[in-house]
Amino acid sequence: MQDVADAAGVAQSTVSRILNDAPVLIRVSEETRERVRAVAIELGYRPHPFARSLRGAPSMLLGAVVRDVTDPFFAGAIEVLSIEAKERGYSVVLGHARAKADEALALTAVLEARQCDAIVLLGDLRDQPRLVEDLRKSQVRVVALWHGSSERSHEFPTVSVDNAAGIRDLLTHLTLLGHRRIAFVGPDSLGDIRERQAAYEAYLHAARIEVPAGYIRHVPNGIAGGELAFSALLDLPQRPTAILAATDIIAMGLIHAAYESGVSVPAELSIVGFDDIAIAAAAVPSLTTVKMPMSKIVSAGVELAVGDGTWSPGATQEPPRLIFKPKLIVRRSTAAPSGRGPKRPSRRPDMRDDPAAHAVSVDPGGD
Repeated sequence: MQDVADAAGVAQSTVSRILNDAPVLIRVSEETRERVRAVAIELGYRPHPFARSLRGAPSMLLGAVVRDVTDPFFAGAIEVLSIEAKERGYSVVLGHARAKADEALALTAVLEARQCDAIVLLGDLRDQPRLVEDLRKSQVRVVALWHGSSERSHEFPTVSVDNAAGIRDLLTHLTLLGHRRIAFVGPDSLGDIRERQAAYEAYLHAARIEVPAGYIRHVPNGIAGGELAFSALLDLPQRPTAILAATDIIAMGLIHAAYESGVSVPAELSIVGFDDIAIAAAAVPSLTTVKMPMSKIVSAGVELAVGDGTWSPGATQEPPRLIFKPKLIVRRSTAAPSGRGPKRPSRRPDMRDDPAAHAVSVDPGGD
């Protein structure tokens, strides 16, 4: 700022007032304002976040701690977060917290050192208690997205999806088609997923539909997790006619495993997911799922983080909790059950041995 002042021939305080649009007691001519701004652009001036914070001005940095950057769902969330932050004049400082607890703890120190005005948590991070405790002690406003909507003791403002409503919509769709043997596949540690499993169990109990042993499978949240669950479920003596995957990425693994094993979806096995990630509509068959109101959730979270809300760290009132409803999207991965469910499959020939297997399958009416 002093360099700009020297080059423009004005005092540093004048440069500060012009570049920060601060009110002035002594009138500054428009010519001087234009000259200062032109010099600032020529010299490549940018405000230093740490210096801004020392004088009480916002750094205009929004920290984001992401549970898993490899998950397509969170990749989409990061993109929306960046857009929402930019519209409010903020830049995003991104950190990945899936690794060891010590690394996650160090991440908070990095975000604080960069003087972020607020931090947004993307995904349930309560299995990292040291990270959560560190954030709780800081004076930075923290907002948690997809932290679970019905869990007790929220330390921060939260914005989430109505997991129970989404599961009810999916199961209503499957039961109206005639399915009674419906399995559930998902991770076992995350708040959102626990709520989805609880809603699955509650719905089937209320409908007096039995959940046989082995119908609930806990697997890693990824393509490989879906493949593992598929193999285990088809080894059961009473195989399901439908599978509810707690996330779309697991559903993708189930569809892939079915194709590789020669099981027809949905003729022999219906599969549904949760989230409506971008590739859900492009799968073959396209995936029946519930659509997450991504933009609304992220926008609400950013507003809680850097908006003019009344809640702040240390406030006596309960932090806000906002819950948005998902929407059922029916595509081609579901149909009425064919009868006894999928046969025990025989694996498809290896593509290297079967040239015909190189043919590309296309969904002619993709959603």
